Amino acid sequence: MLGRCLTSMLWGMIADRYGRKPVVIISVISVVIFNILFGLSTSFWMAVITRLFLGCLNGVMGTIKAFSSEIFREEYQPLGLSTVSAAWGVGLALGPALGGYLAQPVEKYPYLFSKGSFWDRFPYFLPCLVISTFAFSVAIACIWLPETNHNHNPEALEIRSRAPDKDKVVQNNESVFRNWPLMSSIIVYCVFSLHDNAYSEVFSLWAVSPRWLGGLNFTTNSVGNVLVVSGFAIIIFQLGLYQSIQKTCGPVSLARISGVLSIPILQSYPFMTMLSGFTLYAAIYIASILNNVIIEIITTCLLILQNRAVEQQQRGIANGISMTAMSAFKVIGPAAGGAILTSSQKRLNATFLPGTHLIFFSLNVVEGLGVLLTFKPFLTIKKLPLELLK
Repeated sequence: MLGRCLTSMLWGMIADRYGRKPVVIISVISVVIFNILFGLSTSFWMAVITRLFLGCLNGVMGTIKAFSSEIFREEYQPLGLSTVSAAWGVGLALGPALGGYLAQPVEKYPYLFSKGSFWDRFPYFLPCLVISTFAFSVAIACIWLPETNHNHNPEALEIRSRAPDKDKVVQNNESVFRNWPLMSSIIVYCVFSLHDNAYSEVFSLWAVSPRWLGGLNFTTNSVGNVLVVSGFAIIIFQLGLYQSIQKTCGPVSLARISGVLSIPILQSYPFMTMLSGFTLYAAIYIASILNNVIIEIITTCLLILQNRAVEQQQRGIANGISMTAMSAFKVIGPAAGGAILTSSQKRLNATFLPGTHLIFFSLNVVEGLGVLLTFKPFLTIKKLPLELLK
């Protein structure tokens, strides 16, 4: 996240000047290379450095958001951006699940992986190899990816054929920073991203914690199963239902309603430690599905606002700014979430917010702040042309 924070704006500028496709291909290839190196890490600092370089060279998220908003006319942007959010949400769910299933294969599958072998020396290489193999196939598929930087903009081809005017580029970038509809939606997006990343970190740690610490005492495979089911739920909702619901409610109202609904769901988590057997599994599956779907609803709504707030030739830099700010908040999220969870497990007998009630209350405070920021005068919406509202 730190690496991505340092370079996302640069990748956005490159995507606006030279096209979306080159940035996407370079980013996916960086996943192939640095994910393999991460799995082969022999020290903590080698692991940290490989992740830092992966973040620095990975400009795909901001670029693909611009891309997805350009392959459709503006009134159909929710479909493109909900697809991106669905993919991101599935990755957040399936990634940890894949790690849970494939990490330390010698211990989990001794009949397939022998002790003292390569897999024993590098116990986290297998999930990295699977991810890099998938990324390599994606990189090949990107050869047929269309370039969209000129879409819906008749003057773009003429502009791209001339030598770039440095003064115009600087002026264009400065106008983005003065665009309050864009900047306000990015700030709200960052607050929700802080909550979402902290939740992702806390959920797995809380679920595998022993009962006496306020956890569920789940195995990593059990946590993986919950996340896999949540990932499929995200796909079904985002691709099947989101667009029609968003069209009815509008992105701002839908984000507010979703944020409010997530608060009681999240605060119910500590009470699940009182359950057992089928009742426990039913409760945690339902809560996880609802919470992860809500996360992606809010994310998609804010992405729509961001991409509507700028002209097409500014979408690369706009999404780059968004990724820079969001990545900075996501640097804080996991560390803060883990620290508060550890602190909460040391105050099991406290009178106010005992045990894990503290961590889920803290997450809800951040969520509540995000909801409050979606109201005027803070969040400002750029009005669409009348023909796009029909």
